[in-house]
Amino acid sequence: MNFWEFLGSRHQQLLADAGQHASAVFQCMVVATVLGVAIGVVTYRSEWAGNLATLATSTILTIPSLAMIGLLIPVVGLGVPPTVTALTLYGLLPIVRNAIVGLRGVDPALVDAAKGIGMSRPARLLRVELPLAWPPILTGIRVSTQMLMGIAAIAAYASGPGLGNEIFRGIASLGSENALNQVLSGTLGIIVLALLFDAAYVLLGRLTIPRGIRA
Repeated sequence: MNFWEFLGSRHQQLLADAGQHASAVFQCMVVATVLGVAIGVVTYRSEWAGNLATLATSTILTIPSLAMIGLLIPVVGLGVPPTVTALTLYGLLPIVRNAIVGLRGVDPALVDAAKGIGMSRPARLLRVELPLAWPPILTGIRVSTQMLMGIAAIAAYASGPGLGNEIFRGIASLGSENALNQVLSGTLGIIVLALLFDAAYVLLGRLTIPRGIRA
């Protein structure tokens, strides 16, 4: 059976796995974005706090993904919980770092002007600082998403959802007729999803970032 025949015979399962893969990455990115921006907001005013936040999240990223999931299995069990936990933790670094950089890069004169017209600190943060810091934050989200697309494949080791199941099944049955087709279909599926997500972020940037800031 050639690759295209394999896709035709397994398209429903592959689409289901792709949907689960995309859903897991998307949901984890939402959580990682909320946590990462919150950490950035709390720490960006202090040099040591910002450095500590960056160091802590970068340390998480140095843990091999297979080891991370293996360590989480005794704590949260198999399936979705270790997948969600690991992906969320891995997605933090680019978002935290870019949130801190973006917030620190806001022109102090603009913040002072907002303060001068009577804006409270939360209002300045929400209406002035975060909108101006959004371009680097979005870049961090894009980087995190690309990383998590690949890391999510390892979730199959813990019976997690996604296209990693095709890859692991193919590796486990090396030498069989469809082993290479399974690995290739899972790999190409992840690449396609990564490209689709990145295209969506480009569109989101065009819709949410004023042309003057993009320039």
